[in-house]
Amino acid sequence: MNVTYSFKLQDSRTIEFRVTDQPVPANSAKNLPQWTRLAHCQCSNCPLRKSEHAHCPAAVAMLPVVEAFKDEDAYQRVAVTVQDERRSYQKETALEEALRSLLGLKMATSGCPVLSELKPMAVHHLPFASSDEFIMRSVSHYLLQQYFEKRSHRQPDWELKGLVERNQRLQLVNQALWQRIHSVCQGDSNLKALLNFFSMASSVSFSLESQLRKLASRIQGEAAP
Repeated sequence: MNVTYSFKLQDSRTIEFRVTDQPVPANSAKNLPQWTRLAHCQCSNCPLRKSEHAHCPAAVAMLPVVEAFKDEDAYQRVAVTVQDERRSYQKETALEEALRSLLGLKMATSGCPVLSELKPMAVHHLPFASSDEFIMRSVSHYLLQQYFEKRSHRQPDWELKGLVERNQRLQLVNQALWQRIHSVCQGDSNLKALLNFFSMASSVSFSLESQLRKLASRIQGEAAP
């Protein structure tokens, strides 16, 4: 996987980030800020030990983005080009929407053991995904995993209980990451992006059934029950 995000700001600055499926080893980095240390606002469900991991993998992955945009206005318009091995995407949008897309990808490929559950989806990354698209991709991907579970003679979860539980775990991580960067962001772009990402994950946990009814009406071509 090789994805490049290129931001063109209104003052003509261009900022570029490249994301691969190989995370930067968090413990190999030097002179990292305090907020990236594992012990700083560590997630309540983090399986990593402070004695073995000095820094949070997700925070280290997000660091270049946070540093680049920490003073920026979330609602400023930016022109964004996203290029992967197969195609390119272009959109003029608010900075916070573009950052939500980039930070989500960074988090999924960071090496965090909780966020790594999203890595298979990140391989087929869809920039600027809407809430409906996020639900559709999450459910479709999860059901495909359950199909392969059945083929391997294991018990599949057709009721999507595991999907809800997974997103509950992700919410705890999102909340802790928001706390991590809150103290370093003078602007609100990174915070808005994380809150936006958090709300999308929450929709899977708290309102999955209603989201599925909305999708049913579109997929079946009739009013949802």
